[in-house]
Amino acid sequence: MKFENYMILEFPSKSCNEAFARSAVACFASQMDPTLEELGDIRTAVSEAVTNAIVHAYPQELGTVTVRCRILKDNVLDIVVKDKGVGIPDIDQARRPMYTTGGSERSGMGFTIMESFMTSLTISSEPGKGTTVHMRRKLQRRQ
Repeated sequence: MKFENYMILEFPSKSCNEAFARSAVACFASQMDPTLEELGDIRTAVSEAVTNAIVHAYPQELGTVTVRCRILKDNVLDIVVKDKGVGIPDIDQARRPMYTTGGSERSGMGFTIMESFMTSLTISSEPGKGTTVHMRRKLQRRQ
């Protein structure tokens, strides 16, 4: 698929890097001239995806999180968040609202939030090999 521009970030799965990733994606997306609402939705979805990778993929150790963004034709922002962590044994179960493996301090709403704020969301995972979250958001064209 052809793209107009892209960026790739790679960082350790430290909680302080969630804000970095969210801000970097928002800065990258700003060249598409999104509305404030669109930008907020993108930031929130990226925050949820990166937080999932940090908290769930590497519960006992540091690992690597990769974020790739591309600007596609027709004003579509394409975002992939990938880890090489423990993986998700049952994606359907993990996508259910309120389901979490992160203990009582987690809401279990991450995938639901991502899905509601993005145009499309796909998740692929293999236990022991990691998870890839692929999100797209079609942005309005401003006049």
